Amino acid sequence: MFESLSDRLSGAFKKLTGKGALSEGDVREAMREVRLALLEADVALPVAKSFIDRTTEKAIGAAVLRSISPGQQVVKIVHDELVAMLGGAGAGTELSLGANPPAVVLMCGLQGSGKTTTTGKLAVRLKLRERKRVLMASVDVHRPAAQQQLATLGLQAGVDTLPVVFGELAPAIARRAIDTAKRQGYDVVFIDTAGRTTIDEAMMREAEEVSRIVRPNETLLVADAMTGQDAVSVAEAFGQRLGVTGIVLTRVDGDARGGAALAMRTVTGKPIRFMGTGEKLDAIEPFHADRIAGRILGMGDIVSLVERAAETIEQEDAERLAKKLASGRMDLTDLLSQLRQMKKMGGLGGLMGMLPQIGAMKKQMAEAKIDEKLLGRQEAIILSMTPKEREKPDILKASRKRRIAAGAGVEVQDVNRLLKQFDQMSGMMKQMNKMGRKKGKKGGMPALPPGMGMPGAQSGAQPTLPPGLGAGLPRLPGMPGKGGFNPFGR
Repeated sequence: MFESLSDRLSGAFKKLTGKGALSEGDVREAMREVRLALLEADVALPVAKSFIDRTTEKAIGAAVLRSISPGQQVVKIVHDELVAMLGGAGAGTELSLGANPPAVVLMCGLQGSGKTTTTGKLAVRLKLRERKRVLMASVDVHRPAAQQQLATLGLQAGVDTLPVVFGELAPAIARRAIDTAKRQGYDVVFIDTAGRTTIDEAMMREAEEVSRIVRPNETLLVADAMTGQDAVSVAEAFGQRLGVTGIVLTRVDGDARGGAALAMRTVTGKPIRFMGTGEKLDAIEPFHADRIAGRILGMGDIVSLVERAAETIEQEDAERLAKKLASGRMDLTDLLSQLRQMKKMGGLGGLMGMLPQIGAMKKQMAEAKIDEKLLGRQEAIILSMTPKEREKPDILKASRKRRIAAGAGVEVQDVNRLLKQFDQMSGMMKQMNKMGRKKGKKGGMPALPPGMGMPGAQSGAQPTLPPGLGAGLPRLPGMPGKGGFNPFGR
């Protein structure tokens, strides 16, 4: 979502960090570029102006201009101001459900913003992470099949939904939902309200009545990140009428410019709690202001990467793979496991968005015309092999490679490229194992490559990935370090 903004800011700061000394004019020129970048990203003019005024005042101070690394100091000031704009580093993201169940979460927003899908995502999150018993109810009696849509989503997610009674009005549905939740011992009940393509008085009156009936612990506004500055006016309208307590941004994986996310917190005063990162029910993550600011400024988000890895990787599988990697005995079945782990973690795009200093890498991907289908093709190649061929790839001669390529729908060159990458990865694992034995260590997972630590982290304080994942992460073009598995075939 923040790609264009990140690219513009990186260009502005590159000029600063490349200079040994800065003048006030240098800083003001960079801030003008930052201002243009914010406006092009759909940040509201008052928000952009206020941000630039605060940042410039701090950046032209004597302590900054006379410091040893003034360019880096300016970047840090911009980072800190971005964090403040987005809600602060310590802003809470989890839902406040209170002590007396059932807690009520009211979902509101315009039609098409992803409200119903977000309801399902949050319900699944509470069910799996906090072991809550959740009930979902739709009070949308205007959009055809809206209640049936939530019921279908509930079946997919394994979350209970309120039975549909045709002809029942929204207030009656809301009362029945709360009564059912109390009688049947549910911990949380989600109320999915009706939306329109634009804000109208009838919709707001109905939502206000439902809110009075259910008395929600949380009222979440679901806003499409691709709607630009309109999202801010929507947030203001719902905030005034319903007392919105938090915002969920959807479609942040799309081609949005990111300005809505930057401005909504400032304009409405309401925190952004979550952001939807895809269509699947697990494609939602908490909105951490400091981590998002790091992504915007190209610093990466290794903490979220580690958290996502911990959520998607089975501990037993990871430990088994770690032992095989440490011993140097790795086969193509293990590589298949690593490819699938990468897909679970969001694919190449999802991983790249969390890695630091990723701009050059994206340009290389674009030039090489590499897309997300790459992992799928490599998975298909391995699946076209027999168990014996996966275990002993040395037996793969010309005839076998032709059969595998035909089965996977690729060229023989693609099969050769994958095998070459596997050989490189296996060689690296064996070399690391030998180095570990020389030092008297029992192998183990390698640390993150140099330069992939969190910004500002002290030496030795870098977060580590779960067992087995560190060695399996690809060495993407431009990433520090030599050797390793490179899924781009470079």
